[in-house]
Amino acid sequence: MSLSDEQIERYSRHILLNDVGVDGQERISAGKVLIIGAGGLGSPVALYLAAAGVGTLGLADSDKVDLSNLQRQVIHFTPDVGRPKVLSARDKIKAINPDVKVNTYEIRVNAANIAGIIKDYDFIVDGTDNFAAKFLINDACVLGKKPFSHGGILRFEGQTMTFVPGSACYRCVFTAPPSKGVVPNCSQSGILGAVAGMLGTIQATEVLRFLLGKGDLLVDRLLIVEAMNMNFRVAKFSRRSDCPVCGDHPSITDLFDENLKECDV
Repeated sequence: MSLSDEQIERYSRHILLNDVGVDGQERISAGKVLIIGAGGLGSPVALYLAAAGVGTLGLADSDKVDLSNLQRQVIHFTPDVGRPKVLSARDKIKAINPDVKVNTYEIRVNAANIAGIIKDYDFIVDGTDNFAAKFLINDACVLGKKPFSHGGILRFEGQTMTFVPGSACYRCVFTAPPSKGVVPNCSQSGILGAVAGMLGTIQATEVLRFLLGKGDLLVDRLLIVEAMNMNFRVAKFSRRSDCPVCGDHPSITDLFDENLKECDV
């Protein structure tokens, strides 16, 4: 696709970058990205990808905006309380950049529908807030050969990694979800709102670098952020040959829903 004069002006600060230029911006504009979860992580991801000019954004979330969401879910405003999150987010995306096509899925992603949703996208962003969804997204992307960005946040901490086909997946690091009650959810422990912005912005950067084909993605690396003392560290790992979904002899060949309680904030 070719950029109009208006788009060249809009994306001029991208085009000035040697590693982007007109060709890179055209690749961004041709990109199709699905964001699962329009909350704390999905909000900054959606805003920055829309501003960057990603051509098609998909938003999947079954929740409605709650007053307690507004402390960190920056794509939603006070008048949006009670509205479906995907519609609230769609309106902000279109306000930032009317060129972006927005597909909304006001549904809870599960084993029966996720493969059909992710199939038409180039990259998947995990912005969910519960372990069941995170393992399902991982399994669906591994089996469907779709790259994705994992993100997780709690209290003053966050973590993110990127999967591309052939690399280590989420189950290579975390084989299975923790037992109920072992890890507190956000309604029990809270989250500093800005931490969601930090991690979501990193995830958005991973998406853009993937679309551009530039730099070293967080592949086979888990970036861990501890915001109380502003420490960043990277844990390196590799694909496990005995991984239950991406290993040499996988035991997970069909998608299923983990029976775990979700975070209700």
